[in-house]
Amino acid sequence: MGKLRLEKLRPWIPVIALVIVIAIVGFGAYQVLAIVRDTAQAGLNPVQEMANSVSTEVANALHPTPTILPDPVTIVHEVRSLARLETIQYSVEKVITAETRQGLFGFLVGDKLLFVAHGTVIAGVDLEKMAADDMWVEDGVLHVRLPAAEIFIATLDNDQSYVYDRRLGVLTKGDTNLETEARAAAEEEIEKAALEDGILEQAQINAENFLIRFFLKLGFPDVIFEEPAAN
Repeated sequence: MGKLRLEKLRPWIPVIALVIVIAIVGFGAYQVLAIVRDTAQAGLNPVQEMANSVSTEVANALHPTPTILPDPVTIVHEVRSLARLETIQYSVEKVITAETRQGLFGFLVGDKLLFVAHGTVIAGVDLEKMAADDMWVEDGVLHVRLPAAEIFIATLDNDQSYVYDRRLGVLTKGDTNLETEARAAAEEEIEKAALEDGILEQAQINAENFLIRFFLKLGFPDVIFEEPAAN
């Protein structure tokens, strides 16, 4: 019976053996391909890293980051003691138009920019300007003559100020000083706008409101502010 089964299987033995060989060869080829793939990937990694490095260098060359090197030597020209009482601050925005050569041939040689200026104006009274006779007591009442309020600071906020638009003539590269002039004009306009809005009057009121509380806490029953002294 066993011989009969063996006789029936004998024609299939070469096929079975071939299938086994193919399976062994296929598994070995898969392992070899995996090794080749890993080796190739390992070889490509340095190339990819080099390509990325070259790309970074090219980007740095086209769009360089400025290097700031401050001089280690510092010169202090003046030191002053201040007794300024800052009582009000304005935050102002102005749009400045600066232009040059805008005549008949402006489209050829003209230069025009719109500058959006954000600035700060601070005002108050300078207590250092008070003299000994600017404070006196009469019938138990404290009389105070404060200096007139003044502008302490009127400056641009460079982080928020920017050139919104600039139009150049087709034959010009632009005026290199135009933005500088626009910034200078912007500072003047910011201060002018604060003055027109009454910053000095409000600074004087705020100073008196602050100081009257201070004097009352010192024990004076009443305080009268006289007309401010002229600057």
